[in-house]
Amino acid sequence: MAEVELVLDAHAVLGEGAAWSVERQRLYWVDIFGRMVHVYNPVDGSDRAIPVGQAIGTLAPRQKGGLVLALKAGIYFMDETSGGLEQVCAPESHLPNNRFNDGKCDPAGRFWAGTMSDKSESGAGALYRLDADLSVHKMVDHITTSNGMIWSLDARTMYYIDTPTRTVWAFDYDNATGALSRRRAAITIPKEEGGPDGMTIDAEGMLWVAMWEGWQVNRYNPLTGQKLASIPVPVARVTSMAFSGPDLDTLYITTAQMKDPDAERERQPHAGGLFKIKPGVRGVPGFSFAG
Repeated sequence: MAEVELVLDAHAVLGEGAAWSVERQRLYWVDIFGRMVHVYNPVDGSDRAIPVGQAIGTLAPRQKGGLVLALKAGIYFMDETSGGLEQVCAPESHLPNNRFNDGKCDPAGRFWAGTMSDKSESGAGALYRLDADLSVHKMVDHITTSNGMIWSLDARTMYYIDTPTRTVWAFDYDNATGALSRRRAAITIPKEEGGPDGMTIDAEGMLWVAMWEGWQVNRYNPLTGQKLASIPVPVARVTSMAFSGPDLDTLYITTAQMKDPDAERERQPHAGGLFKIKPGVRGVPGFSFAG
């Protein structure tokens, strides 16, 4: 397998939330503590950074245009041209220490995003679902670090990561209603491999997981829990990835800087950069928010 290639030496504080739009042929990603939405054009290598004024966990394209964002203060719509924001809901306005983290749209066009405590309080977060009618529903409670999620190719299973559990959880998923049931462990990750962070799925139904403090992205069979492959990344904190490009055959990978970037600069000079690799398997199109 080829090695990863640095495509944007962004030095993001905490790069996250990679999402590819098939319709727009753009890679969207965020810098959580840099408070930026990034729009990367792989054709010319340009990257537009749009400030949002607060911590941003993740985003997704909207079918009506623009983006839906999970910010510190709640879920918002963004006008991509002007950068203007409109708040949709604030389900944790009573929890000032919490912020939204990772999220994605499901096959029916609902937006899912989870929260976590900035003070690392155990079980302080939750996972929410925003429907197309803009109603919001708490789906999973007592989450510590809500992270990657993805749906199986047949839309009957949702996979979800609460990082400190070191587990990729599987739920039975009802695509008609968005309901979850029968939570069980699909993949258990050894401590020495890092903490599971962002997640995506390929056209063969295998899961790809970014490994925080693990210097790698791993590919797993969710039906057996077996690790199938590992892609080394020259950055410790690997955070998310998305299959991108006209053929969905390029995996873009976001990363974060260390807590002490000055001391670590020599060992990982491109921490916070955006990387890519062609892993030899294609992805599947992501979903946009229907509301």
